[in-house]
Amino acid sequence: MPAVNRLLRLAVAALITGSACLLTASPALASQGPPGGSFGGGSDTNTSGNVNGDTVSATAGGVVFDTSKNGSGASVGPVASADTSWTPPACWYAPKYTPQQLQDTLEPIWEAGSTGDAWDADQRKYYVDGDYKDFNKAKTGKGYWWDSYVNESFPPGWDKCTHRPFWVDNGDAPPADIPNVVTPEILAGLAYAEIRVPTKPVTLKPEGTTKVNLPTWAWLDGADFKPVSVTARVPSINGLFATTTAEPVSLKIEPGTADAETYPASGVCEIRGGHIGEEYAAGKANETPPCGVRYLRSSGDGTFHLRATVTWKIHWVGSGNTGDTLPDGTFGADQDVVVQEIQAVNR
Repeated sequence: MPAVNRLLRLAVAALITGSACLLTASPALASQGPPGGSFGGGSDTNTSGNVNGDTVSATAGGVVFDTSKNGSGASVGPVASADTSWTPPACWYAPKYTPQQLQDTLEPIWEAGSTGDAWDADQRKYYVDGDYKDFNKAKTGKGYWWDSYVNESFPPGWDKCTHRPFWVDNGDAPPADIPNVVTPEILAGLAYAEIRVPTKPVTLKPEGTTKVNLPTWAWLDGADFKPVSVTARVPSINGLFATTTAEPVSLKIEPGTADAETYPASGVCEIRGGHIGEEYAAGKANETPPCGVRYLRSSGDGTFHLRATVTWKIHWVGSGNTGDTLPDGTFGADQDVVVQEIQAVNR
């Protein structure tokens, strides 16, 4: 077989079995979803609506997310895992097709003949007149064909879910020998990726321009920095869910130069009473701020790039009394600080 034809066969085979992952079902197929819920169908388009009483802001990979308790507004962004070896789930298996949907997906590929007669015959034997009859239409409404979904950021392992679509009756567990079937832990990792936290810069006093050896106070508005959470569900699996919560715990100040001292000395300001740092008030100019920085030299004609990073503790709870922690999340932002020498006037 010419190399081009061989690659074409592999590509189409991967599309069906899921290693390239059938990321998105067509709108026509998605509209045929299970009664009483939203059929994920792999759609990765943000939507809004209501699933089982939840406010749904997005659907992706057969999963719906309730983000009603997430950070919102223009000044929010995703957290980054403090553990660089951790990534959200790379691929997973979940309900994807009704019998008719699977037929509508596979038959046009077989008819095109691009995957070869032998491969097509094997597929037909499995889904039509062998292991299953007529795509298992006799069980329409009693289960789903499960298939793989891929994390669109394509982390390591995204191409490992290569099992062909398999049937699972409603209420039954998927086959134990197939890895990466959707679980509360997988949902928790997917919800982690949907977490959004405030990205506002730290407030400094003096603001923008400070003086050498003058303590600069730093704080964040406690009203903006509170726990946020996202709940992930697979609508066609009753009771399966996970809620991932992020709670702010500290602010780290990095002055942007070695010629500076931080308060406290570690540069890490713990959250106390819902507040990060303490707002400056008149009369405190000579006091040591609980959170801040003191620059020991001028920034000259330029600026120092102060970086303020908030650390968020991440944990989750899910169906079946499951739950655990996930790697801390961080979000950092830079801001320019001008540091001037104190000018003395000699008379």
